[in-house]
Amino acid sequence: MRIDRSPRARTASFAVSIVIAIGAVLMLAPFYWLIVASTHRTRDIFSNPPNLVPGDQLWVNLTNLFVGEGFGQAVLNSTLVAAIYALLGGLVCTAAGYAFAKFRFAGQGVLFGTVLVILALPSQVTLVPLFQIMVQLNWLNTYQALILPNLALPFGIFLMRQTMQSVPDELIQAARVDGAGEFRIFAQIVLPTMRPALAALGIFLFLAQWNDFVYPLIVLRTSDAYTVPVALASMQGLSDTDYGQLLAGTMVSVLPVLGLFLFLQRHFVAGILAGAVKQ
Repeated sequence: MRIDRSPRARTASFAVSIVIAIGAVLMLAPFYWLIVASTHRTRDIFSNPPNLVPGDQLWVNLTNLFVGEGFGQAVLNSTLVAAIYALLGGLVCTAAGYAFAKFRFAGQGVLFGTVLVILALPSQVTLVPLFQIMVQLNWLNTYQALILPNLALPFGIFLMRQTMQSVPDELIQAARVDGAGEFRIFAQIVLPTMRPALAALGIFLFLAQWNDFVYPLIVLRTSDAYTVPVALASMQGLSDTDYGQLLAGTMVSVLPVLGLFLFLQRHFVAGILAGAVKQ
């Protein structure tokens, strides 16, 4: 393939690079301010002109956060709930996507259409019915109240169904001819080929649970059961808020998600591209 090295092409490439660099700076600027602000006292955060140089209060803010506020328990709760939800939700969504993509059964179109309709509904619509169900099951202030209701995530089912379309039917038929059962086909043939899509789905599910605020706020009752978003919201007082401590907690809450994304970045991009193509 011949690359165009003309002055016009080089100028266009340079212009595109400048635009991308400016966009990157604009997107990263809030994160830089978050890190800087978490190293200052509240009065220094709101100084005029803004203080854009890191201070010396990061350790103090983190100590007050984890010792005084018990923020470590919230991080542990969120990590445990999000990890279990990602694993179980990934299994449920993958199995449902496999069924929609590779099986033919009565009412399949109607059922998949229902999934798409639910995908278009705002999550706030189900808050009251979900709360009533949790009350009847006596599940308030429990992990299962956060994990079980949304395991069959409509977006996850749609993503895996689209991705499963790329698995050759001949491969599955050959396994059936060889005597493999459906569960063995799913576990040993289908799942290994779905690793990029599973990584993408796992990140989506983990983020959905990690960032969820309204529903945990409704079903959680005690501070020792709070997840990270609810714990951060509880630090905002009516008249006095330690913003240095609050922003330090926000910075800490970003680190697990950032680490997960960096670890699965390659599979995440490949999975999104695979789910966008229907064969």
